[in-house]
Amino acid sequence: MRSLPLLLSCYARPMRVTITGATGLLGSNLAFLLAERGHSVRCIRRATSQVSHLDGVPIQWVAADLGEPESLVRAFEDADAVFHCAAEIEVVAAVTPRMQAVNVEGTRHVLDAVRTCGVKRLIHCSSTTAIGISTDGRPIDETHPWNLADFGLDDGYATTKRQSQEMVLAAAAEDVDAVVVCPAFMFGPFDSRPSSGLMILSVVRGQVPGYTPGLNNFVDVRDVARGMIAAWEKGGRGEVYILGCENMGYREIMELIAREALVSPPRFSMPRALATVAGWLGDLQELLSGKEALINSMRVRWGYCEGYVVSSDKARRELGYAPGPVDVAVRDALTWFRVHDML
Repeated sequence: MRSLPLLLSCYARPMRVTITGATGLLGSNLAFLLAERGHSVRCIRRATSQVSHLDGVPIQWVAADLGEPESLVRAFEDADAVFHCAAEIEVVAAVTPRMQAVNVEGTRHVLDAVRTCGVKRLIHCSSTTAIGISTDGRPIDETHPWNLADFGLDDGYATTKRQSQEMVLAAAAEDVDAVVVCPAFMFGPFDSRPSSGLMILSVVRGQVPGYTPGLNNFVDVRDVARGMIAAWEKGGRGEVYILGCENMGYREIMELIAREALVSPPRFSMPRALATVAGWLGDLQELLSGKEALINSMRVRWGYCEGYVVSSDKARRELGYAPGPVDVAVRDALTWFRVHDML
């Protein structure tokens, strides 16, 4: 467990923090909240990164790249904490070179830079895909064995996030004070790319032909950001915390989105056979184009997975984690998309 003096120091004075992945959905909200709390926030960015959606937030931007260890050392210098949120997200069957470079080797470089700079604590953002799939319908916790291969769901993203999580936990057992958080499916503002907010946009635009029977856990991204800060302040070294909120079916979440947006939801259940064919066509498109398709076989498998349910009870007990309702997250995401002319 972390020492009491370090725990208290998080409250005693503003701290110097560095965030990787600050241009993404979670990193952006995290940067906003940390700055709002008076901390000195440094964020890394590549030369091509778009950061205009964070104009007005007091951030020190530093040119750095996960593939350039020396640049990370410069970015982490004098940092009290590093929040590692950067990741390459692709729902494809195989581990791509980019996922290996960012999610695995990038995390290795982050750990090395944390050691070099003597950073007091690393807060590593993993994923609920690095936890597992329920076999009996009951929400799983952080102790559940990683069993995605049993369901054909060990895609490239899940595999590399599991590998990076294990790497961080191994470092925590040796020489790095690190804690791991595993966010669920996030909605909220600052989704400039967009990432998970693409589901909201697709439903509102009428681009979703039907729903599938699968389940997922949905959460307000701001609650996840607050959970990461709580993990920094209160979490145990080498501990893993699931940060989610509501386990819901895809039909239920799409109806919620439609209700908040005042549009019609998808009306029919997508037959598995039809979805499978669509997935095959997406696979072919990926093979020919080299780019991830909107629908592929792996996305279809996730869409029909009814065991992807998790529990955040540990985070509630140990961190004081208290996520709010998902409809607020959807409503605020819609507002943000409209203000930024994305709807």
